[in-house]
Amino acid sequence: MLSLKGKGALIVGAKRVGQVIAHRLADEGINIAIGYRSSSEEAEHLQSALSKKHVKACLVQGDLTSEGDVKRMVDETSSQLGDISFVVNLASGFPRTPLEGLDGESWDESLGDAKGSYLLALHASRAMAKNPGPTRGHIVLFSDAWVPDIPYWDYIPYLTAKAAIDFLARVFATELAPQGILVNAIAPGPTMRPPHISGDLWQSEVLARTPLNRESSPDDMAEVIVALLKSTSITGETIRVDAGVHLAGPGPKLTDD
Repeated sequence: MLSLKGKGALIVGAKRVGQVIAHRLADEGINIAIGYRSSSEEAEHLQSALSKKHVKACLVQGDLTSEGDVKRMVDETSSQLGDISFVVNLASGFPRTPLEGLDGESWDESLGDAKGSYLLALHASRAMAKNPGPTRGHIVLFSDAWVPDIPYWDYIPYLTAKAAIDFLARVFATELAPQGILVNAIAPGPTMRPPHISGDLWQSEVLARTPLNRESSPDDMAEVIVALLKSTSITGETIRVDAGVHLAGPGPKLTDD
């Protein structure tokens, strides 16, 4: 297993679940670059909190759909931390897009998340390839527990983007294996209640359908990621951390409208 202390990680989407993961990685002694697009206040707060753990913590701003921004974010991470061995990309919207309101813009918005995962994996892996081997880096993407087999209502572009990310993890794992770079994905289930579903409906119709009757645990996701980053032989996997919800199927269409 790899020693993590002193290595550098770029975490993009470090709000909510990402904050839990950032803190857990810092507890392992990993230096953290916090990637963000517009949430500067939250990013600065997280940077301050991580710095108290006696690790390096820096901010890198950019839009993952811009290749120039992605290249710069990777370069700034390497420069400020002195290393980039790990990337964790949680950046994603969760736009509800009912069939009657779908258009090209809704497609482009969600598929931009898949493009961002592609660009980040591509340019981060090129930087990681310069690290000493045999294991030179690890990339962790975020998919969805229902992907690729169980569609649910009102999220066609979002689910398509997550299916693309799920497959990206495997194709990048194949392409990058000769360079000693490992690529995996985490697939959460219901983790935070979306605004169009009431608290009562969330509990009675969503969480109650999970075999474990609970939300997906950010702490569990963080522990799985730490285990992956330490590993030298796990690659091309999508690991569901979803309270077993994929076992129950998609369930009914839910809305308070």
